[in-house]
Amino acid sequence: MSPVVYLGNGAIALAIALSLFGILLFYASIRIGSPGAAPWAPAPWARAAHYLNFALMTAASLAMVYALLRDDFSVSYVAHVGSRETPRWISAISLWSSLEGSILLWVWVLAAYSALFVYLNRERETALFHWAGLILLVIQCFFYLLLALAANPFLPIDLPPLNGPGPNPLLQNHWLMAVHPPCLYIGYIGFSVPFALALSVLLSDRSDLSDLSDWTALARPWILFPWSFLSIAIVLGGWWSYAVLGWGGYWAWDPVENASFMPWLSATALLHSMMVQERRRLLPLWNISLAVLTFLLTILGTFLTRSGVLDSVHSFTESHVGPYFLVFISLALAVSLALLLWRGASLKGEGRIENLFSLEVLFLFNNLLFLSFLFVVFLGTLYPLVVEAIRGTRLSVGEPYFNQMTVPLTGMILLLMSVGWITPWGRGEPGRFFRQIRGPLLASLLISALFVLLGIRNPAVVILLFLSVLVFFVILFEALRHGGGSPRWGRRIAGLTAHIGALIVIVAVSLSSAYERDQEMALKKGEGVLFGGYRLTLDRVVAEEVPQRFEVKAVIQVERGGKPAGILSPQMNFYPNSREPIGSPAIRSSLLEDLYLTLIHFEKDGSSVSLRAMVSPVVSWIWVGGGVVMLGGLWSLISGRKKGGEGR
Repeated sequence: MSPVVYLGNGAIALAIALSLFGILLFYASIRIGSPGAAPWAPAPWARAAHYLNFALMTAASLAMVYALLRDDFSVSYVAHVGSRETPRWISAISLWSSLEGSILLWVWVLAAYSALFVYLNRERETALFHWAGLILLVIQCFFYLLLALAANPFLPIDLPPLNGPGPNPLLQNHWLMAVHPPCLYIGYIGFSVPFALALSVLLSDRSDLSDLSDWTALARPWILFPWSFLSIAIVLGGWWSYAVLGWGGYWAWDPVENASFMPWLSATALLHSMMVQERRRLLPLWNISLAVLTFLLTILGTFLTRSGVLDSVHSFTESHVGPYFLVFISLALAVSLALLLWRGASLKGEGRIENLFSLEVLFLFNNLLFLSFLFVVFLGTLYPLVVEAIRGTRLSVGEPYFNQMTVPLTGMILLLMSVGWITPWGRGEPGRFFRQIRGPLLASLLISALFVLLGIRNPAVVILLFLSVLVFFVILFEALRHGGGSPRWGRRIAGLTAHIGALIVIVAVSLSSAYERDQEMALKKGEGVLFGGYRLTLDRVVAEEVPQRFEVKAVIQVERGGKPAGILSPQMNFYPNSREPIGSPAIRSSLLEDLYLTLIHFEKDGSSVSLRAMVSPVVSWIWVGGGVVMLGGLWSLISGRKKGGEGR
């Protein structure tokens, strides 16, 4: 039997024992209230359980990567996803290509977050942090049990196969497979820490916090960091879909896409409402509820992805973990609701709303819009599952529903965003507001008129562009007006950056989805076709055997304006263990537009091919905007650590 089997199963078993031991020690520390400096104090030993679990999961994960690289088919997970022909870098990232390995990566990231949290707060010997450490161990214990029972990647195989099938062919076609899942997990799993802090506030005595606003200062970095990674993960997922699946789009309101988007919406609402608590001492219970909701949505998303209840390119279809997740979600929801009902009344905000024309009121509307957006996505995602469970009939909620419901909400969010940047806390002055918005409004009207003259006539797109440009000019005027003299400038400019990134994404999505052109065409060898300002000529068809697959490429010469504009080679990939070929589109990207070619059919003699050609404007700006959003979030995290880094 492979030593990897012994090491992996031993690490999981020991992690379960350490988690239970640490839970008892943290609870004892809470009950005893002993000083952490005493040699007999249980809290340091409880924290050690977090450190040891991280070390154990690191060892287990590295052992699995070693087994994948060595093609150790006596390990069940390697036999399931490994292959001798698979390139080694793909073998390494196959750790997260299937259910059991993805759960192993999940627990490693969770253990890393937990160990870092207790280490950074090791000097804070209060019940609040002991409860947080205990809750994080409870969450860990669930996932360790999941690894041990329903999703064990370290099961032995008595008669190992000589070779394996390799990972899912769709996961071998692009380097983003190495980046997107880890970013998504860092985003998802990081919300465990604010959840633990939220329940700790409910479980702890108020004496542990000098003020309820202290909770926001503690939780804020643990929300910003995963929110930043979840933001970029969603965009990278769209990029991967666009560059790999061959359908020419980047977002289809797929249920698993929605599952990652829902916690992002609730976390975004939380980041905004926490500012109200920091500045105006309002909404403490609301913020705690949002932290709980965000965590529950990440677990729901994990359930949807890994339970097999959804038919999606993103999901793991054969799975036995669904019942475990349902039990965990039910228990977490029941405990959270019970604590909110029991202790919620004691968490009253000390501030009050002085004027309806104030930033805190706008943030309340901001939260209402984000949660309305969340409800629309939640309903469109879960309603078909409920109908199928009750009636046994499949129901599809498609793109028209989501677009019809979410486009108006996006417009209202943009409108609030433009007004919010020039509305003060406390008591606003309407006269001053109108003076400040006059310049941005005029500039936005002029640029919107220019868009219309250039041919953009779709009413929804024109409105979204007008509002996006208005927000941009409000931000620009505010930056020029205030300069860098404010002690809060670092965090403020970080917020400006994140909002500009969001504007870039909204504008790019609006234009690319509304003004995309596509056409199917048949090309004979040497023949050219005009499409979207390009001339596409089939030069030749190339067939090539590579280690893990057989590739057929159509070599297309591209001309624009009579001048050569490069060569594109859309291809079909034939894998030994896949009945259908997997297409790889070829994309010519620029800041203005993308030319996107997909190979649909080819003649075996190479005499002709069938292509689907698409021209989509400004798609590449979506990826740029996602990076800017992430930059703003991480910048805000760094700025918030500095003294006086309070937000606006």
